[in-house]
Amino acid sequence: MTSKTILPLVIALAMYASAGAQELNGDWSLQLQSDTPAWMSIEDIRGEPKVKLRLHVGPNGPQKNIQFKNGRLTFELRQSKKMKDVKTVDVGIKDGKLDGVMTSTAPDGTVKKDPFTGKKIPPISTTPPDLSKVRFGHPISLFNGKDLTGWRPHESDKINGWSVKDGMLINTTPKTDFSATGAYANLRTEAEFEDFWLHIEFQVEKDRNSGVYLRGMYEAQVVDRDSRMQGKQGVGAIFGVIAPSENVGRVGGQWQTYDLTLIDRHITVVLNGVKVIDNQPVPAPTAGAVFTDPMSPGPIHLQGDHTNVKYRDIYLSPVIKDR
Repeated sequence: MTSKTILPLVIALAMYASAGAQELNGDWSLQLQSDTPAWMSIEDIRGEPKVKLRLHVGPNGPQKNIQFKNGRLTFELRQSKKMKDVKTVDVGIKDGKLDGVMTSTAPDGTVKKDPFTGKKIPPISTTPPDLSKVRFGHPISLFNGKDLTGWRPHESDKINGWSVKDGMLINTTPKTDFSATGAYANLRTEAEFEDFWLHIEFQVEKDRNSGVYLRGMYEAQVVDRDSRMQGKQGVGAIFGVIAPSENVGRVGGQWQTYDLTLIDRHITVVLNGVKVIDNQPVPAPTAGAVFTDPMSPGPIHLQGDHTNVKYRDIYLSPVIKDR
């Protein structure tokens, strides 16, 4: 084979590899065979690759030991230090669709594979929505103050600590620490929603923790004013992503009010009557998300696997879309 024939072949192979890389670039809502909620983001894998992937409550990276070969991307999944299994990911495009497998190797050598596919997520708009032009429907009461009609535990295999008393939606659990998960169930609405304004009131004692997930995807943090969790992890925050402009939370044991507006993946947070996040973009699901596709509707999801908490006066006004 001469240099004249080798050069076009090399160029063709490079173009093929580059095309495969470009197909992988972007954000993905993953569908694992295990049903574990997952989200992935891939940027510029032909230069210096940057890969993020979150499994439910775990960290999202950036991931390590990334390689791109024969149109497929492989990397080691960064996990909590408590996780002893080594997880690796192999992903590519097959027949025009995302095709991947997550392999877990336990300390004893046991190997488990979790195949997955994925849905490409369109880029978030760089222009915030004009909220003055958004029309909202009539407020819908999501909680009748009498029973759990319209709600159900998210995890059928966990303990249900949710009940209704004196017009309050109450979660009762013996857990007192802030660890990511627990034996008690989270709670979600039966109904699912697109964009909306949500009003919800909560009462959390000192050093206790819960959260309100919009569409099961973006967590508005629920802690007291003086919690050790502050800034991006404090009350008024979109957990781990956007810190409130100021801490206007109240001390533990007092009722607090959230007014949360979600429009086109932009969130406005009003805490106790003060706007602390103003129409800011949330490009990815937050830790603990149970839904990861922002183009699909999702539930209002309340954390119950953390500690005791009370909620009341839950109303939602859906956005009216022009036809």
